[in-house]
Amino acid sequence: MRAAHAFQLPQAVRDGNLFDLDPDAAVALERLDSTVTGRWGDTLRDFGAWVAGPVDREAEYTDRHAPPKLIPYDGEGNLTNRILYNPAWEAMSAEVYARGVIGLNYGPEPAPYLATFAMGYMLSQADVSLHCPVTMSGAVAYVLDRFAPDEVKNRFLPDLTRRDGKALSGGTWATELHGGSDIGATTTTATPAGDAPGVFCLNGLKWFTSNANGGLALATARPDGGVEGTKGLGIYLVPTHLADGTANPMRIRRLKDKLGTCGIATGEIDLTDTQGWEVAAPPRGFRLMMAALEFSRIHNAMAAAGVARRAYLEAVIFAEGRTAFGHTITRYPMVQAEIMKILSPQLAGMHLAFNAAHAFDEAADVDVDDAENPRRVRLRLMTALAKYWTAEMCVRAASRAIEAIGGNGYVYDRITPRLLRDGQVLSVWEGPANIQALEMLRLLDPRFGGFTLFEEEVERLLGVGDDASRAAGADLVAPVRQLLAHCREAVALMARSPELATRHARRLLALMSDILAAACLVDAAARDARTGNRRMAMIARFFVDEQMVNSQGWRISNTPDWLGSVFGSIIRHQPID
Repeated sequence: MRAAHAFQLPQAVRDGNLFDLDPDAAVALERLDSTVTGRWGDTLRDFGAWVAGPVDREAEYTDRHAPPKLIPYDGEGNLTNRILYNPAWEAMSAEVYARGVIGLNYGPEPAPYLATFAMGYMLSQADVSLHCPVTMSGAVAYVLDRFAPDEVKNRFLPDLTRRDGKALSGGTWATELHGGSDIGATTTTATPAGDAPGVFCLNGLKWFTSNANGGLALATARPDGGVEGTKGLGIYLVPTHLADGTANPMRIRRLKDKLGTCGIATGEIDLTDTQGWEVAAPPRGFRLMMAALEFSRIHNAMAAAGVARRAYLEAVIFAEGRTAFGHTITRYPMVQAEIMKILSPQLAGMHLAFNAAHAFDEAADVDVDDAENPRRVRLRLMTALAKYWTAEMCVRAASRAIEAIGGNGYVYDRITPRLLRDGQVLSVWEGPANIQALEMLRLLDPRFGGFTLFEEEVERLLGVGDDASRAAGADLVAPVRQLLAHCREAVALMARSPELATRHARRLLALMSDILAAACLVDAAARDARTGNRRMAMIARFFVDEQMVNSQGWRISNTPDWLGSVFGSIIRHQPID
């Protein structure tokens, strides 16, 4: 890895470097897996410059002037399913795969998934629409690599992992009109395709298919005679084109007219005797689709943390360059507090997302069927909490950034309106909050031991250790442990009443994710303090006071007494004694 760059707050994000602009993320990556910043550090830094330059310009133009358009038929009236993209978007799409956002995880010396998840974190700071197909492509590649029959894996996986600019991209087709998140209600059918072993004809309607013509998609379907519910589902790999180059029979009905992520085509697809290669038969099909969505949920958390990071950068850069009433506005206490309300949750969310990604690497050798394995349970629980919390947080961050900038933040001369629109989808993609709450409830069942693992994780993060760490974090630990005790009582109460559990599951999800987010910042503060730096302790103090103390009932805290003296050092990444 090249020598670290001295941090300077730029005049604009565009044409900067999103890796160098985020020293806190680099420190977090180094702590979790030193090979990410060591062996792949140059790759990440080069990626950060590319995203802040060409990708950022392309994203603005595509969103405002050149969204994708469906060309369903050619001049002879033949069905084509062609989607016309902005050529610049297509060029960026080809290059993101050439840069290894999928391929780095495969081959003779694969990178940890944490490295490519971190690339997604940076990519979303410029273009969530480009990050969306990366998310699904990574999920499809992971399922093919780990679970597909050899003949399917060997035939299709290289098309996703190649780095010559010609890689295909993926999709995950599970949602149907009548079912939504209820995948067990799938009505798409799978019938053996003649004498071709392992090949099926799929018939049905898939209602949300982002990256509709990317090349390869995983689809759920029910084989003939399959039982009802999730146990009757298989999972199939559906290419958009067959080996001879002809189109696989299907029809894109229309493209969705969406609030955000306007750069990526999301369609409704009629599968009509569409050929699909069996990846897993029932009852394993649903579990493998859940494994794909689990992968995507971590990317979703990365995207949300990235959106919030860009919102913070836009707000603080504007405020540092804005003079009102005779002073730079970052001198005003209310402006300082509002910027800290973006920064401190963003850092907590970044740690949540990175920790979930690291848990994915730690559980990589555990079979998806080994549902009670503690590493699998920990991964699933951390993923649900991170996905929920970051999605909620990023929308607030984008909204606060617009308010901090004012009228200039509301118009499309800036990225902030797009951040707000694109960020909103992250609460919906890959399962909304209620779905994450149900996942959490399953894992709290005693046979999984989810709450014990949660407590162990929180206590590990709160274990502030040596004298320097205790000095930075001791007074932050008490309110977190107080909420942990409250959480323990709530879990015990809900265990005695299933009706109470389902009624209040979302509230418990919010409480557990708040606790884990705060514990992540306490851990970061303690580690920072060991180097004699209390900068992260100040950020953690603001977060705990704002998120856990003031939120429990309005009161005036003593935050203004210290924030003004350290605010400049916080935003400039300067040490605080």
